[in-house]
Amino acid sequence: MKGTRTAAKTTTATDEKYDGFTDEERSAMKERAQELKSATRRGSRAAKPDPESEVLAKIAEMPEADRVLAERVHAIVRAAAPELAPKLWYGMPAYAKNGKVVCFFQSAQKFKSRYATLGFSDQAHLDDGAMWPTSFALTEMTPAAEARIDALVRQAVS
Repeated sequence: MKGTRTAAKTTTATDEKYDGFTDEERSAMKERAQELKSATRRGSRAAKPDPESEVLAKIAEMPEADRVLAERVHAIVRAAAPELAPKLWYGMPAYAKNGKVVCFFQSAQKFKSRYATLGFSDQAHLDDGAMWPTSFALTEMTPAAEARIDALVRQAVS
């Protein structure tokens, strides 16, 4: 009788299958899909929710460290660029011009990161040569950070 050999099955400690997206990323995509569905469902007869109220409510749900940063970012953006309209984008506070997101805040807790992020889209006028930053780590709100955010937002909408 011939002996047959089979390859040993390798397993991981968790036996989880990687499908390309983390739970946090899937959650953000679901929130974005819900935002788009809500915008589509709003008819002329339906009372449209105030986007700023939605943003403030989302900020209020954040853990304290993220909430403090998000509240200050919101206040700075609204003062520096009143033409930007607050809105939710992937479940996070964002600010748009003519319906297109210019900048956004991402809480550290949302993606289990060690810092919150202030990001800018390609709609922001931050161009500086052949390469420039579009995302900034934010760990605390200092006067220098506030001044930098104000300057970036003003430049982004110029």
